[in-house]
Amino acid sequence: MSIDVPEIAPASPDIRTLDTIARRVLWTSTAIIHHANRVRPNPSGLKVGGHQASSASMVHIMTSLWFGQLGAGDRVSVKPHASPVLHAINHLLGELDERWLTTLREYGGLQSYPSRSKDPDPVDYSTGSVGIGATAPIWGAIARRYVDTTFGSTGTGRQYSLVGDAELDEGAIWEAVLDPSVADLGEIVWIVDLNRQSLDRVVPNIAARRLEQMFTAAGWQVITVSFGRILESLFARPGGDALRRRIVEMPNPEYQRLLRCSAEEVRTRLPGVGPDADAITGVIGDLDDSTLLAAVANLGGHDIGALQAAYAQIDDTRPTVVIAYTVKGFGLPIQGHPQNHSSLLSVEQFDDLAVTLGEDARNPWRRFPSESPEGQLCEQVSARLRRDPVPPLPRLSVPRDVDRTPSATSTTQAALGRVLLDLSREAPEIADRVVTVSPDVSSTTNLAGWLNKVGVWSPAERHNWFADDAETIMHWRERPTGQHMELGIAETNLVGLLGELGATWSRWGQPLLPIGVLYDPFVERALEPWSFGVYAGGQSILVGTPSGVTLASEGGAHQSITTPSVGLEQPGCVTYEPAFAIEVQWVLLDSLAHLGRPDGRSAYLRLSTRPVEQGLAEVPSDPAARERRRRQVVAGAYPLRTAEITPAATIVTMGAMATEAIRAAERLRDMDIDADVVCVTSPGLLFDATQARAGRQDAPTWILDSVFPADRAAPMVTILDGHPHTLAFLATINSVPLRALGVTSFGQAGSLDDTYRHHEIDADSIVRATLDVLG
Repeated sequence: MSIDVPEIAPASPDIRTLDTIARRVLWTSTAIIHHANRVRPNPSGLKVGGHQASSASMVHIMTSLWFGQLGAGDRVSVKPHASPVLHAINHLLGELDERWLTTLREYGGLQSYPSRSKDPDPVDYSTGSVGIGATAPIWGAIARRYVDTTFGSTGTGRQYSLVGDAELDEGAIWEAVLDPSVADLGEIVWIVDLNRQSLDRVVPNIAARRLEQMFTAAGWQVITVSFGRILESLFARPGGDALRRRIVEMPNPEYQRLLRCSAEEVRTRLPGVGPDADAITGVIGDLDDSTLLAAVANLGGHDIGALQAAYAQIDDTRPTVVIAYTVKGFGLPIQGHPQNHSSLLSVEQFDDLAVTLGEDARNPWRRFPSESPEGQLCEQVSARLRRDPVPPLPRLSVPRDVDRTPSATSTTQAALGRVLLDLSREAPEIADRVVTVSPDVSSTTNLAGWLNKVGVWSPAERHNWFADDAETIMHWRERPTGQHMELGIAETNLVGLLGELGATWSRWGQPLLPIGVLYDPFVERALEPWSFGVYAGGQSILVGTPSGVTLASEGGAHQSITTPSVGLEQPGCVTYEPAFAIEVQWVLLDSLAHLGRPDGRSAYLRLSTRPVEQGLAEVPSDPAARERRRRQVVAGAYPLRTAEITPAATIVTMGAMATEAIRAAERLRDMDIDADVVCVTSPGLLFDATQARAGRQDAPTWILDSVFPADRAAPMVTILDGHPHTLAFLATINSVPLRALGVTSFGQAGSLDDTYRHHEIDADSIVRATLDVLG
């Protein structure tokens, strides 16, 4: 016999209608992947891929959200492997034309994972790098609140993350969940697709209860959706408690194996051999085969009524996580198979699925008729989710120069805070859009003066109990008008927030100018999520300081070697390593001018605590000559010392090593060896110019002729506090011999002189290298 399943009331829209839409979403998402792999010609024979099982486990969750829950102000981060479900829903809502459905993972077509910048249909958050897309709505919520308190309301809406349970293994997830700033974000809702399978296997000990406790300990509301209406009806029968205990307590692999069994096998396996076996046999004894098989797979994440009931419990006063039990591959012939993660339905299986779902395998892209209940609901939802166009961007005029010429001895790190304070005086309308972010290193990265001036951002004002303490130098005033944000010591959180602050121009038409400051040795830890934010259109400035072996007494534990080459290798980003304070001013202002616009770019500034005599920069006093120097600095390099005659050698330096380079050039001159000294500020821009000269990309090339003219070509020595490969390509500009100096090993603790000598980046080493390259 079958059983009567009670309706969940009130049900609006009708659950039967939503179930019908869910079946169409399952079919369309499966067909998108099927076409890419089984229908579209593939001359290369290389795997196209896609994730039919991972998509299937999300169908009911996403259908219940889009068609029964979301409003125009809500935003959703979709787990990467469920992108076909998103495209299927957008197609049914009229937001994605049929022609795109055949282009998954095709050049110029639908992306492998949801992409704000590359997909043709609406995508709220780019995902794909595990753990990063899941946390993005947290930082999006903070960015939205900041825009609200600074420029006026952007409306209301929740920020949803659809997360795979295996994704919770990523440390970035818990760094975000545990950050103190998250506990008050009531608009955050995560829905965990708890299918208890990873890429390779059925996970034996998924420890769902432990996950619940971890979220609860972080102050989140936890809602668990375990079972659907069929199972709940069986639990209500005499002996139903025994059935519940059996399903809850059985090992996960045993449960997953039941999903692959025939009805006859289920009748044997499900009761087990424990004391409750007879009671369980009695509960399921009168069920027909189809009802029994449906009951076994009837988990809460596939029951729209159960999901609706869960959504109704969200209290919006704190972050919420909905843990929804699901079956990987639900509704497909590969459901529950331990290796179904990347499995693809065969042509025969796909045709059988069409029959099961009442679809046409030869015409897989049908929308619902407009007069049907499903078609009417699609039209209503499409209208409900339609957003107003993003307002036109304001014209921002960032000054190129604030006419300060630093003197005496200073560091590029100290210059950062001074430039921000100068900007607040010279261009307050631009400074008002600057927001700085730091992982608990504001004072040690010279932001104290800026922080004292602008205050710390907080949604509500908090009392500063140290305001009357005369010995407190940095004043921690938290208020809605503040422009500095401080997170815990987690670089991934820092750059995640930077990415979302840098995307406000495209979401609400209000560009922010975000600057994140962290220790340069930890940049590589933050690089992947920052890179992903750049890919998603979040433009920001990342400042790494101190850098290199400057922290000599701390040795190799705090030493960055490869960060100078970030700009060479990171798309959408320019790296600067200024040598003098005036250069910090110029490159920071130019970098700010490239933020918050469709053709914008991010920047990475590598600063140092090495004191440098500022007079060595010999900044021209003539306004035209000064502007010429500024243009060269922001373009990538400038002549720091020019020999009076044709040089015998060229010394190319970067950052704080300028002092050693000048000292070496003076010693060489005493030996009657004239050397030009060129100061590189951006190896990435010089590399782009070199590639453009060879016809490989589009970039200005004038800087090469200005700084490395062919008539002054000479054997070259490059020197930087980082890996020497960063500047090695410069020898190809004029095809000259090269000696490349830099840091290639972990350092020793000691004085600056000792560590420079250890790594052979001191003046003696530059002189020796120059003599060697001259033969």
